[in-house]
Amino acid sequence: MAFPLNAQKESALVLFSGGQDSATCLAWALARFSRVETMGFDYGQRHAVELECREALREGMRAQNPVWAERLGMDHTLALGALGDISETALTRDAEIAMAEGGLPNTFVPGRNIIFLTFAAALAARRGIRHIVTGVCETDYSGYPDCRDDTIKAVQVALNLGMDARYVLHTPLMWINKAETWKLAEELGGDDLVTLINRESHTCYLGERTALHAWGHGCGKCPACDLRRAGWEDYEAEKAHA
Repeated sequence: MAFPLNAQKESALVLFSGGQDSATCLAWALARFSRVETMGFDYGQRHAVELECREALREGMRAQNPVWAERLGMDHTLALGALGDISETALTRDAEIAMAEGGLPNTFVPGRNIIFLTFAAALAARRGIRHIVTGVCETDYSGYPDCRDDTIKAVQVALNLGMDARYVLHTPLMWINKAETWKLAEELGGDDLVTLINRESHTCYLGERTALHAWGHGCGKCPACDLRRAGWEDYEAEKAHA
């Protein structure tokens, strides 16, 4: 998405789950906007522990960068239990993670990102915010159709038409892989930020936080852990050969 020249004078709302991607997006927004608020969603996800990780990430970024500390504003959490109630998925039910009919994994929650962005825009309207940042990605992902660039562009058009607004939806991770996402975190905040995101963010679909691996907490078996581990190993390998 186009980035405005006067962004340093504007505010942004980051969809902030507590995962690696959204934490990197939060740092990205703090480096660019004068005020940044965060928004998380409790929709009955099995890995709801991710929501508990958010404050440690926010506090860590405050501590690491005084400019970011001044820019970081309110955090909002919205209960969307109805989304979990109507979703028969492995993210909202105690079910084995597998491929479902139609070629999508059963971790896909239909309409999730579209719903998240709609509620984010409604909050942004109340808070006087024009820029909305989300960590969706079309490079390293599970094939979710609501993570695609075309979907986000269509949602932006619909929101602006339906709310008579001029929102800008930013997707800083859309065309980069997980290794490049770690590299982006390094560029934004150095090794300290990489360590913070590695240790404090949560990605594992099963909500496992007892085991700490080189790449962070997780079960080490689910698709989310596989992506995170592979990305971390590629990132470390690239650093070693730099």
